[in-house]
Amino acid sequence: MIDLHSHLLPGVDDGSRTVEQSVEVLVKMVASGVTAVCLTPHHTVSRVARGVPAAHDAAYAALTAAAPQGIVLHRGVELMLDRPVTPAVKEEPGLTLAGTRYILVEFSRLVAAQAAANALHQVVQLGLIPVLAHPERYKSCTPAVVAHWKSIGALMQLDATTLLGGRGRAQRARELLAHGLGDIMAGDNHGDDRLISLAHHYLSEAGGSFQADLLAAKNPAAILEGGELEPVPPLVLKAGFLTKLKRLLEELGEEE
Repeated sequence: MIDLHSHLLPGVDDGSRTVEQSVEVLVKMVASGVTAVCLTPHHTVSRVARGVPAAHDAAYAALTAAAPQGIVLHRGVELMLDRPVTPAVKEEPGLTLAGTRYILVEFSRLVAAQAAANALHQVVQLGLIPVLAHPERYKSCTPAVVAHWKSIGALMQLDATTLLGGRGRAQRARELLAHGLGDIMAGDNHGDDRLISLAHHYLSEAGGSFQADLLAAKNPAAILEGGELEPVPPLVLKAGFLTKLKRLLEELGEEE
């Protein structure tokens, strides 16, 4: 498996605070079957002109020196589209996922559907492919809206552990999965227990092993190679699976 969205670059954003914390997570990732991870600290269009902060380079050097064997670390950012996108986004090295044409982007949670569409179109016009992080977080997210965003040329990254949640954004994530609108899933790990392997396991148990492999392995690998992704067939999680999942979440003490 390959996780293309994480906040494990230590001490640079709201994710992992130390190298030791990041290494602990990386060890868990390796044990769960993750072979590559992209470090995607928060960045914004409004700060792009200043480049990637030097602190990011120092943190990456420190983490790579201590990282466990068995996992490859790639770089990128999670770019908040807080202003109109300019050519500087394409010209600034280090913003895209592992130096490819794919770029992880996000919006504020209350973004309007058309405003998001306009911004995604601006990214596409630069010759880049926006990978929208956690579309299920946005209040404007519906299958119809996401289908429109995808028609513009954007890809959708579902949060792996959110898929296993209860209501709200978890339900929206499963609706996107049921309509075949997800392209990859990722952990969005912040130095914690959010592992992509958990969702891969439970989707496979629910009869979606083909979709789980596409979301967690094949399509992320295609992104790293700068290639084309394969459409993920719709996967409707059955009531029995959701009941089992609810029991699991109750055991874990999840609060909605």
